[in-house]
Amino acid sequence: MTNEPAAVYTKEDFGRCPLMFYYEITQACDLVCKHCRASAQEDPHPDELGTEQSLALIDQIASFPLPPMLVLTGGDPLKRLDLFDLIDHAVGSGLQVALTPSATPLATSEAFERVRGAGVRRLGISLDGADAATHDAFRGLEGSFQRTMRMLADARRLEMAVQVNTSITRRNFGQIEAMAELLADQGIAMWSAFFLVPVGRGVEEQRIAPEQYEEVFEQLWRQANIRPYGVKTTEAPHYRRYVLQQGGDPLAGPKGDSNGATRRGHRAPLGVGDGKGVMFVGHVGEIYPAGFLPLECGRFPTDSVVDVYQNHPTFRALRDPDHFKGRCGICEYRYVCGGSRARAYAVTGDPTETEPDCVYVPEVQA
Repeated sequence: MTNEPAAVYTKEDFGRCPLMFYYEITQACDLVCKHCRASAQEDPHPDELGTEQSLALIDQIASFPLPPMLVLTGGDPLKRLDLFDLIDHAVGSGLQVALTPSATPLATSEAFERVRGAGVRRLGISLDGADAATHDAFRGLEGSFQRTMRMLADARRLEMAVQVNTSITRRNFGQIEAMAELLADQGIAMWSAFFLVPVGRGVEEQRIAPEQYEEVFEQLWRQANIRPYGVKTTEAPHYRRYVLQQGGDPLAGPKGDSNGATRRGHRAPLGVGDGKGVMFVGHVGEIYPAGFLPLECGRFPTDSVVDVYQNHPTFRALRDPDHFKGRCGICEYRYVCGGSRARAYAVTGDPTETEPDCVYVPEVQA
């Protein structure tokens, strides 16, 4: 999302608490997105965590030494009937809460007003094309593009910070600059380009070729220097390497923004990745290093999310780039990048293997 909690989170905190905690409160969703990580369905899973269990999970999240930003996601979180009870409890526990609503008839201006009134100040809204034809084909629902634009307008009217999430695949690879232009007048805080990980329905979608990442990185960096919003990537940490190679700052705010220093302070420290500043709990309580890395490391309520994050061997391994395999383990950018551990796992079955979609050849020291 767009902002970190009020307390300053640094790379020294990687081992004790996540910066971002994603809780998939339901898999129910009325969309049929081609790349859906969750393979969401119309109805909730019969075993999804109930209200009392969800409240107990929120209490555990709030007990981290440095409480993370809580992102209530799905599926479509607006399908959860007790959503506002969960928001009220989280806000009352001192957590900053963000929400990722789907572009369905549930995402009304009234719903957004209620969400804001409950204490949510940040939204994640997905836009996967510069035009209705491209976006609606992604989302599996005609009219989704227009509804998404209305959601952006409602959020702007309510002065809610918005991160727009765009999944980059071969479908929209040629629309980067057009999407950047479209977003220029939307008042958003951040544009995050999600690079496809072959999980869920994303297994059937075509991710771009490794060399095309570099083309997209060049376009994103150019847009980052001229747009009024921040630009970052998800599951493509090698964008940080690209920016550093250009002499840039991966944490910089928009050019000409008088709040640039403040924005930099609200960006995650370099090195954040799956299991390293990030944690995810699924709808039935499964504990993962990230939503795109479905490697179960425990299950709530049997296991403590604090203990799993701090001590589980998988989480600890993901935070130790010196023991990554192949090129990632010797790359001079391994501490600020580290590659997508989710994509390494999806492609090779080993989350510590080389990022399969990176073309960079490390400058190995003799």
